[in-house]
Amino acid sequence: MIAIVVTGPESAGKSVLAGELSEHFEGIVVEEYARQYLVNAEGQYSFDDVERIAQEQVNEYVLAKKSAGKNSLVFFDTFLIITKVWFEEVFFCCPVWLHKAIKDCKVDFALLCLPDLPWEADEVRENPHRREYLFNCYKRDLQYYQIPFALVRGQGSERLANAINQLPAKYII
Repeated sequence: MIAIVVTGPESAGKSVLAGELSEHFEGIVVEEYARQYLVNAEGQYSFDDVERIAQEQVNEYVLAKKSAGKNSLVFFDTFLIITKVWFEEVFFCCPVWLHKAIKDCKVDFALLCLPDLPWEADEVRENPHRREYLFNCYKRDLQYYQIPFALVRGQGSERLANAINQLPAKYII
């Protein structure tokens, strides 16, 4: 499995981009688990809920690794870096096991979406005025965990083309 994470702040087009990339490369998309979890919880959550979300993200990674072929592109719509920052920003701490999980769930490449799309409110988004700050937190953590990444900008087909052009050739040949 070649694990490509699409990450970035809320309302940055991650879900759309992950789906478009999966379709373009005939890959696999792992949809964002947290969104459906939070919709079901009517937007209310606790530390334990976020920990369950993180554990499910690890489970999804393990399942994808078992079921995808060696050279299959798997696009993850968000991943553990976002969950780590979520813990730190909301609860001012992070479970120790999550640091190890980030290292153990090997990500080959990340596409970090800039918050250059208009904010679209919905029932689970919380941070319309902190997108740039959170973008910088994700960037910092990608660098800290030495996950290679590229920035994605633009709108519509330009954003998709930008993402495709940012992927290292060794993953898409």
